[in-house]
Amino acid sequence: MKVTEITQREFGKSIKLQPVYSSDPESENGKFYKQTPGGNVELTTVNDEAAKEFEIGKEYYVDFTKVN
Repeated sequence: MKVTEITQREFGKSIKLQPVYSSDPESENGKFYKQTPGGNVELTTVNDEAAKEFEIGKEYYVDFTKVN
């Protein structure tokens, strides 16, 4: 997913990520987009050091693992 927005909030920063698109159907991003074409993830952190790990326009893996 790609960071599209970082917003300063009253108590921290909000980081918005959206799926990455690729017109190459064989690329990793092309395969991901085919399965998950839309949506977003928004994180809010009060830890400035954690927020510095995110940069607008950079891509990040997001992993959802079911908790048993």
